Amino acid sequence: MEKFPVLQVALDFIELKRALKVAEEAVKEGIDWLEAGTPLIKSNGMEAVRKLRKKFPGKVIVADMKIADAGRVESEIAFKSGADIVVVLGSASNQTVKECVEAAKNYGGKVMVDLMGETANLKRAKEVEKMGIDFITIHTPIDQQMTGNINFSLHKKISQNVKIPVAAAGGINSENIVEAIKAGVSIFIVGGAITKSENVEKSVKNLKKAIKNKKKVPSIYFKRVKIENVKDILLKVSTANISDALHRGGWVKNIKPVLSEKFKMAGRAITVRTYPGDWAKPVEAIDIAEKGNVIVIDAGGVGPAVWGELATNSCKIKGISGVVIYGGVRDVEEIIKMNFPVFASVITPQAGEPKGFGEINIPVKIGGQIIKPGDWIVGDMDGVVVIPEEKIVEITNRAMDVLEKENRIRKEIKDGSTLSSVTELLKWEKVR
Repeated sequence: MEKFPVLQVALDFIELKRALKVAEEAVKEGIDWLEAGTPLIKSNGMEAVRKLRKKFPGKVIVADMKIADAGRVESEIAFKSGADIVVVLGSASNQTVKECVEAAKNYGGKVMVDLMGETANLKRAKEVEKMGIDFITIHTPIDQQMTGNINFSLHKKISQNVKIPVAAAGGINSENIVEAIKAGVSIFIVGGAITKSENVEKSVKNLKKAIKNKKKVPSIYFKRVKIENVKDILLKVSTANISDALHRGGWVKNIKPVLSEKFKMAGRAITVRTYPGDWAKPVEAIDIAEKGNVIVIDAGGVGPAVWGELATNSCKIKGISGVVIYGGVRDVEEIIKMNFPVFASVITPQAGEPKGFGEINIPVKIGGQIIKPGDWIVGDMDGVVVIPEEKIVEITNRAMDVLEKENRIRKEIKDGSTLSSVTELLKWEKVR
């Protein structure tokens, strides 16, 4: 085994070719340990471990089996396939952990226990240490990462109370890795910050630099934000990324942008319900809206117009982010000149009358989506999506995760592959 600290890449792909390609790039920059991630093992079996061992004979190979039962059998097949380390869940029974340890002794391997969820505590760490395991991982699960809640207080507590090396997994990047070092972590298990990178070698180099110098290396991607930073991310990702993060949902149908050049809009919703052509409440909403808000108007999806140049100019001066109209808009030429994001379902020269019917800041349903005051509205040239206020942090982080994955795929296509080849579409078509 190598000296600590150790940088381990988690190859959490389902496609073995992609995993091997990233591994090869990471090895060039001196990655320490290679992990056959759980998705890789589930989709390719022990062939993933065998291929890693054959291709990288001098590297430590970790089989992230996440063993929950049958500890001896599952450990043996990994060790026989070339793994140096197997991973067993901290939630597994004591007997299962002991079986993994016995198998490791027989094959000259080692055992890492993954503490995650309810088992991520000092009591369980001490228990598994007494059973003879070699490493403890404190794992921040993906769903928790998406809330922006990544910290290393538990890592510090455990590292101060056990004698074996402690690993950190989940959401590690070249910035927060310094916090992990301060918490006593000596094995840094990095997934996305390497595997989703367009430049794997540079990412590994930055991570190793941060470990060596104990100083953050700035990163644009692979970070997860909290509520105060969501807008920054929403202005980077696309509505397509967000819809993917919403399980192909969130799209406000039949709403199209007035602008024809690249733009981006994001902000909390101020909602308006009015009658077709009645522009009183939409204009009054400008006075209620705060800087950065998006005004969403339900005008029945038909004309006459409830919005035009003068209302748009008022919004622009006040700093409102954009307007979405399920109904009519006019003065499109002037709106385009102002470069202000307006979406509508109808373009018409005809205006209505300001009769004052309707309400402001009540739930509306347009384009198949219920939009509540405070929900987040994001728009670009593809259209408009809505993110429920209560899910904004999670969906924002998941949208960034989608963008990061696409960046990596884009790089592989640029290197000569195709989308079908990269994603192995034929292999993963649904079995009928």
